[in-house]
Amino acid sequence: MAPPRRNTEKRQGAARRAAPPSSAHEGWIWGRHAVLAALANPGRKVLDLQVTRNAAAELPEAARKRARIVLPAEISARLPEASVHQGFALKASALEAESLNAVAANTHGLLVVLDQITDPQNVGAVFRSAAAFGARAVIMQDRKAPPLFGTVCKASVGCVETVPHVRVTNIADTLDALTQEGRYAIGLAGEADASLAAEVQANAGPGLVLVLGAEGPGLRPRVAEHCSALARIPMGPKAESLNVAAAAAIALYEASRFDPRINPA
Repeated sequence: MAPPRRNTEKRQGAARRAAPPSSAHEGWIWGRHAVLAALANPGRKVLDLQVTRNAAAELPEAARKRARIVLPAEISARLPEASVHQGFALKASALEAESLNAVAANTHGLLVVLDQITDPQNVGAVFRSAAAFGARAVIMQDRKAPPLFGTVCKASVGCVETVPHVRVTNIADTLDALTQEGRYAIGLAGEADASLAAEVQANAGPGLVLVLGAEGPGLRPRVAEHCSALARIPMGPKAESLNVAAAAAIALYEASRFDPRINPA
């Protein structure tokens, strides 16, 4: 006889609360696009793959052979509460970060630097925009950025797997290193006099760096001081500021207008 519904719910709730969080080395990824992108990425080591019967039909053949077919509630019990998994859950190894040296040269393409942006939804959205507008890499502070699992992967719609990331100890020192390579770093700041469009147009090219700070405090003073210039996104009087992910999308689009790969002449 099936157990009463309330007991089943209690067990699922307890399992969900007991689910271990992502570590620096491994964690859960969920959602159709995020899981399929991770499976296609040779940089991810698959540790556990759980899918519903319907979801299994969308897996590549090799992944289907190793997947565990489970009920949706079993997947939900593995993940943080209210995770929208669409029948896909993957436990995988962490992605290896690229070195700063690998992306520093001013011929390597647009870089995005995140100064203490910790919200995983925003970080994932930035990766999605970075993929859409051709960024070479996203640079984050190693101790002030979320691991690239879970909500980050879901919000990025799998773009975490296609846009390289770099982790650094000190953002200000990193900007110094990039400008010494001939790059031009534009920090987004609402109080700046210059407009983003003007700064991007005057310094367009593969050596551009866009620097974004956390919502509320924005760029830290020392980080702002080490940018080549500060620029604002002009806005009407009905809003004081933009969500950092929206600001990143606008800045990346503005930079892409001068990228022949995105907008060929």
